Amino acid sequence: MLQSFNSNDTYTDILSSVLADNTRITYDQGWHLWQRYCNQNNITVLPANHQDVARFLVETATRPAANGKLPAWGTVMLWRSAINRKHVDQNVASPTNHPQVTDVCKGLARLRGTRPRQVKALREYHIKAMLGNCPDTLIGRRDAAIIVLGFAAALRRSEICGLTVDDIEVIDDNERLRMFLHIRKSKTDQNGVGQKIAVPAGKKLKPIKRLQDWLDAADILSGPVFQTMSRGGKLRGSPMHHTDVPRIVKHYAASIGLDASEIAGHSLRAGFVTSAAVHGARIDKIMEVTRHRNPATVMKYIRDADSFTDHAGDGFL
Repeated sequence: MLQSFNSNDTYTDILSSVLADNTRITYDQGWHLWQRYCNQNNITVLPANHQDVARFLVETATRPAANGKLPAWGTVMLWRSAINRKHVDQNVASPTNHPQVTDVCKGLARLRGTRPRQVKALREYHIKAMLGNCPDTLIGRRDAAIIVLGFAAALRRSEICGLTVDDIEVIDDNERLRMFLHIRKSKTDQNGVGQKIAVPAGKKLKPIKRLQDWLDAADILSGPVFQTMSRGGKLRGSPMHHTDVPRIVKHYAASIGLDASEIAGHSLRAGFVTSAAVHGARIDKIMEVTRHRNPATVMKYIRDADSFTDHAGDGFL
């Protein structure tokens, strides 16, 4: 029997659970920025005036952060959505779809350019070189396992950090070694139905062996697979944060001469798709691993990978 709930806190928790973790973080950030802007300018936070929202978006979209870079346009749009959601949740009219706000967003988009940032896809030879630079230490084995598993299973960074020992199913029937990863919740499975990814043993990158090497060396028998560690190399027992993944990937990418500014945690996932496409994998088999729902998303990677194969200008350029 389902329990009834009356508290506003429970209601808010249920609403927030609809959003992906990273989206919810950005929503919270946007709402805090809006509150600070309102306090600084002595204007009403909620219900908001459409002219104030338009000015807020202009200021936040054009003001560089501490690192000198402007916020990503997608992030600015999520901040706009955060203001809208707060108004909807409070059952008051939202100003974010007012024509003036929409026109300001269109103008900002033209001024800034809105081509989505496309991170560099790490190919299989990049991964092999990066693994070669992972030191033979506990941290090095952990980093190697993160890199190769993120690539081999086309995992999102939140999925890497969310793995537990119970999510790993290794099958060794003396014929061939293979593994299933059980993803309990992901961006495309917000209801937590669960998804299963097949990971082969591999002959070159050897994802299963590297994962087992890490778990054995760290003596991890339960709990998070990838855990934070002290400077002395001692496990803390808590899962790594999703921001740790791009930091690790950037570090090892730079160690093989790549531009770290072009690398992100998504470079592992994008790299699997690109590598699979280059090696002639069928799109349905690629989607079994990536769990993409729309083939058009996967085709974007395949087109990029195949752009120079039988190029129309090969015969005369």
